[in-house]
Amino acid sequence: MPMTIYFHNEAPMTYRLRNIRKVRKWLLDLARKEGFDISNLNYVFCTDNYLHQINVDYLQHDTLTDIITFDQSEEENTIEGDIFISIERVKENAKLESVSMRKELLRVLVHGLLHLIGYDDKSASLKKKMREKEDYYLNRLQF
Repeated sequence: MPMTIYFHNEAPMTYRLRNIRKVRKWLLDLARKEGFDISNLNYVFCTDNYLHQINVDYLQHDTLTDIITFDQSEEENTIEGDIFISIERVKENAKLESVSMRKELLRVLVHGLLHLIGYDDKSASLKKKMREKEDYYLNRLQF
């Protein structure tokens, strides 16, 4: 099965992810370690306004967010999906967390993939588990 991870921009966003090949391999390895294959995964970098509209239209949430994940998977242990990320929110959250924008973006990339794998963050204990997984995989990325 061909495994593909794509990175797109939704105009007017023009974010360029550095080290795409390494990031792609890291995400593929993460999925394999969790027992999944990635068939087709699209990361879409966008603005706050664009992601807010998706949040309102599809989830009926009138709030800003940094990420929305749509699972399109039809086969067990195979990932297909679309992950929308507000680069503006990621930059703001990086400032609030006192981390680099790049590190925050990598965390969000992992966060979306973990959602597609089946992790949830709807309670304090689930959020803690999700954060532990994010940290685990972030600590294994070498540039």
